Amino acid sequence: MTQPQEPSAKPLIERRSIDYIPEAERHGRLYSQFTLWMGANLQITAIVTGALAVVLGGDVFWSLIGLFIGQLLGGAVMALHAAQGPKLGLPQMISSRVQFGVYGAAIPIVLVCLMYLGFTATGTVLSGQAIGQLLGVSDSAGILLFAAVIVVAAVSGYRVIHYIGRIASVLGIIAFIYLFSRVMALGDIGELLQNRHFSWSSFLLAVSLAASWQIAYGPYVADYSRYLPSDTSPVKTFLAAGLGSVIGAQIAMVLGVFVAAMANGQFAGREVAYVVGLGSTGAVAALLYFSIAFGKVTISTLNSYGSFMCIATIISGFRGHIEVSRAQRLLFVLGIVGASTLVALLGQHSFLAAFKSFILFLLTFFTPWSAVNLVDYYFVTKERYDVPALSDPDGRYGRWNVAGISVYAIGVLVQLPFISTKLYTGPLVEALGGVDISWIIGLVVPGVLYYLVARRSRRPIPERMLLPADSINLGKVANGA
Repeated sequence: MTQPQEPSAKPLIERRSIDYIPEAERHGRLYSQFTLWMGANLQITAIVTGALAVVLGGDVFWSLIGLFIGQLLGGAVMALHAAQGPKLGLPQMISSRVQFGVYGAAIPIVLVCLMYLGFTATGTVLSGQAIGQLLGVSDSAGILLFAAVIVVAAVSGYRVIHYIGRIASVLGIIAFIYLFSRVMALGDIGELLQNRHFSWSSFLLAVSLAASWQIAYGPYVADYSRYLPSDTSPVKTFLAAGLGSVIGAQIAMVLGVFVAAMANGQFAGREVAYVVGLGSTGAVAALLYFSIAFGKVTISTLNSYGSFMCIATIISGFRGHIEVSRAQRLLFVLGIVGASTLVALLGQHSFLAAFKSFILFLLTFFTPWSAVNLVDYYFVTKERYDVPALSDPDGRYGRWNVAGISVYAIGVLVQLPFISTKLYTGPLVEALGGVDISWIIGLVVPGVLYYLVARRSRRPIPERMLLPADSINLGKVANGA
């Protein structure tokens, strides 16, 4: 399939928001999906996430295997969401109205907004450290400077985000090649790999860290594939986004495992300085600080842009239309980045412990949503969405889909006995040897339950996907045009 070249007339600053992307405005190539998600993962927070597997008690060998298994499992979930973008031409979360209702979709979307807030805040902490070291200012000043860059990028939108992703991929590859060379020069990799003391709790912690990292992209990954032509192969979209994310994250987390194993307890609290300090001084250190800060621009912009899309989706559901002006976009982004910056400033000194609890607890709320959304799209409606009805509370999907909301709630509750975090530990965790298997329960139980409930539902499903143009044509016919 030959995809069209990106026309020069396309505006650099995005005009659309959560509304459907008409075929005439579709553009882009699949390689941009790979580079975007590669760049989004070749960054310092992924390094820290991989390091957690060792910092919290795992060995190097089994942590690497556990992280890889988690990448594959979570990456598959993430990529299945990405494949929806070209077909639907919509942001990911607005399609949740099919499963939850036009108003009911606000329930998981509010939780998604909190996720973006947390991820943006934690990324801003690390970026502030890098900018502070690079410019010789305080970490707090670095956080504020980074926030200003994110506002500009998020307001500019889709094309600017993809451009940033391409640059971040190149910078990230160069920086990681150098960092791996320093790790091999300063440490004995063979000796580190020989340190093996397998335990189920540490191994499954590594799996959960990587899986949660990938699954957390699910609520917005289709936002960045929705401009691709509608005839783009779903399999190729799945592979482009999935491989970019899995490869990028695994590279970063492998580095994090080795760095943490070499650090002898010196990693926590000075994550950025320790990574850059692997034998780097002067200009090389400055370039690494710049690469770390720029690498965080990609993912923090994705988080802020995704937050804007979610808030706009919530508001539009109750307003009855989905157009968002540029002024409203700016206000939304300023509010989102402002809130995450405040959280970053207040929590910058307790980053590592808070981040571990946050990223694992996220799975409680997003694996059931992913399960419901994917089962509905691939096995129940089978891509046959009524796009105009997504903005009509009196339409096909109604205000509240009690069945979908109930399954989602059950999916959250059924995980509670199996959760093991500092925020909350379930009663069955000790019996399982401290192993957290909640995210597995959260995928399987609501997925199966939703399929059974949806198949028994009498709600009509369109024979094909209905687009806004279909409503206009029907209106003309009804008026005798």
